Amino acid sequence: MRTKSLKKNKINVVTLGCSKNVYDSEVLMGQLRANNKEVAHEEEGNVVVINTCGFIANAKEESVNTILDYVQRKEAGDVDKVFVTGCLSERYKPDLEKEIPDVDAYFGTSDLPNLLKALGADYKHELVGERLTTTPKNYAYLKIAEGCDRPCSFCAIPLMRGKHRSTPIEALVAEAEKLAAKGVKELILIAQDLTYYGLDLYKKRNLAELLLALAKVEGIEWIRLHYAFPTGFPMDVLEVMRNEPKICNYIDIPLQHISDSILKSMRRGTTQAKTTKLLRDFREAVPGMAIRTTLIVGYPGETEEDFETLKQWVQEMRFERLGCFTYSHEENTHAYNLEDDVPEEVKQERANAIMEIQSQISWELNQEKIGETFRCIIDRKEGNHFVGRTEFDSPDVDNEVLIDATKYYVKIGDFVNIKITDATDYDLIGIPV
Repeated sequence: MRTKSLKKNKINVVTLGCSKNVYDSEVLMGQLRANNKEVAHEEEGNVVVINTCGFIANAKEESVNTILDYVQRKEAGDVDKVFVTGCLSERYKPDLEKEIPDVDAYFGTSDLPNLLKALGADYKHELVGERLTTTPKNYAYLKIAEGCDRPCSFCAIPLMRGKHRSTPIEALVAEAEKLAAKGVKELILIAQDLTYYGLDLYKKRNLAELLLALAKVEGIEWIRLHYAFPTGFPMDVLEVMRNEPKICNYIDIPLQHISDSILKSMRRGTTQAKTTKLLRDFREAVPGMAIRTTLIVGYPGETEEDFETLKQWVQEMRFERLGCFTYSHEENTHAYNLEDDVPEEVKQERANAIMEIQSQISWELNQEKIGETFRCIIDRKEGNHFVGRTEFDSPDVDNEVLIDATKYYVKIGDFVNIKITDATDYDLIGIPV
């Protein structure tokens, strides 16, 4: 029989998946800290809470493997309790309870009060907007809405996160003020769909008004937009971006595909012509803006012709930032009724081909930056380099600016003007000026 560990109750929160999960973990940790619980993020602790991702196959696999790993540690006596929350748990709770019964309890995405109760804590309503941030102190995620009303055929997020619910402007401004007081200088706005913001509360798309309110918060210097949806994009946002220096000239707009037949099957509510016009309007309204997108290859029925159309379009549009995923066949989605007919190796070949094209585009765009000076925020020091970003780059997913730490000193968390002296396909190398 295993002996119970003698460690004091320290709660270790392990986060998998996207920035929205990071945010949820931070809220959970803020609540636990307010209940005088000892809490850590991805460190040792005898009570473990795993915040899972259930989006696509490899994310689910990582979540399941992490759960199994901690269950083994529980068996060995290194951990006393294992709790599971987040998207995987929301989507597959009955299956998980049956398959991995040694987990102490499973909770869904909106089960925070019950999870806290299981951890011996009370949900404190007065703490709304308080959280224990886990990102470098100069930036933080700000989740402006939860859930999604879009009908995309391949996506399971509405099953896990429910319908779209916007957070009121005044609550978000109050949260931004608290973050600024802690030294946060950059807000990264996240939601399943930013462009839907406000429709439920204000009966209109209200992202532009929210941006103007957040830009007034003292101490916040950059505001970055993640996860915009192309259909029904509120064009007044571009006007705010152009006129308000705090709004980064950057947008993350996952477009998924461009072939009309695939877009129709994906239920994206748009066409190649409309999408191309939208992007041209973006670049006309905000010259020099960086557009980041993500694409899916290997969707059911994607022919060589569809893929060629996509490839040519990627070459033509010259996105500043681009990521590519292989299609994942997800049960209970609309596309699950279609035959997953593109072989796995073909999906992978297509993803590699897209990234090859993008690597060349990124290299060419980066070469053009040599000799220019950019205002950069310094995120961290890694080995012999300080690592920073321009306003055209988001943490973890985009290009970085490397400064030789053996020759130059810059302060982490500060904005510094960096002159670019060299560039690779995904990194800029520079010196402080």
